[in-house]
Amino acid sequence: MDNLIYSLNGTVPIFAVMVIGYLLKKNRMLDEDFVAAANRLVFKVGLPVMIFLDMWKANVNTEFDIKFVLFCFLATAISFALIWIGAELFLKDKTMIGSFVQGSFRSSAAILGLAFIKTIYPNLGMAPLMIIGAVPFYNVASVVVLTFRGKDQANVNGSKGIKKALINIITNPIIIGIALGCVASLIRLKLPVMVTKTLNMISDVTVPLALIAIGAGFTFAGAKERKRPACFATLIKLGLLPMVVIPAAIFFGYHDQELLAVIIMSAGPATATGYTMAREMNNDYVLSSYIIVLTTIFSAFTLTGWIFLARCLGCLH
Repeated sequence: MDNLIYSLNGTVPIFAVMVIGYLLKKNRMLDEDFVAAANRLVFKVGLPVMIFLDMWKANVNTEFDIKFVLFCFLATAISFALIWIGAELFLKDKTMIGSFVQGSFRSSAAILGLAFIKTIYPNLGMAPLMIIGAVPFYNVASVVVLTFRGKDQANVNGSKGIKKALINIITNPIIIGIALGCVASLIRLKLPVMVTKTLNMISDVTVPLALIAIGAGFTFAGAKERKRPACFATLIKLGLLPMVVIPAAIFFGYHDQELLAVIIMSAGPATATGYTMAREMNNDYVLSSYIIVLTTIFSAFTLTGWIFLARCLGCLH
């Protein structure tokens, strides 16, 4: 029962804020101009600042397990590659591929992951290293697939497509936030208190604003056509992916905070960031929001199941 409460405490508020955004839009307190402006603000300012702070606070100089970082990176990279190949083979509408792939492999690791771990363990241990191993690749891979499979880039290939992807990676605000955060962490950059407080205030409003924008931007128009890919992406994200990654982590000896971080990485709901990126990069953001909603709802139960199983095996204490 405690595990269910922990999971619900992490997922219900996220879903509730999205519902509030949807209701505000439905009652005309918000409009499309707000949704567009909020998404630009989150994408270009809020998320880069939040990720910079997360990376900056992770002291990679004193606690760095290269094997754990590589495990998280390889698990994420292999999952991404296999899901993209499968999407190319089975999705008839190629403009859905970007949002489908992103929603199937990318978890809310930075936003939900560490907060969820903190509710179970008094200290995070090496769990923040999961962010270093997975989150940068989440963003780079998402930029790549959204570039090649965006609605206005569906037929891009060859050198033109590679050049476009590289430009998007280099100029992507989230990638810039990760790079600056890594440098700041490595050199143990000291920032004035007034600067950190300002950045923290911006970071604190990012997730609520992103979730409200998701809810306000969600539409049932076209949802019927996206029901099957959204449900299949949810199955991959919450079932098939963790079914492979979690046993692999146990096999390599990870337990407690590190294993819980892997569980969140592989079995957590699709991140709200995915909707913002899909919308800003002209992909199928309706499908993206549909996947986020479904994975958020069902993860309250599937995460509980994975945690319960890990505890039964003696891997979580």
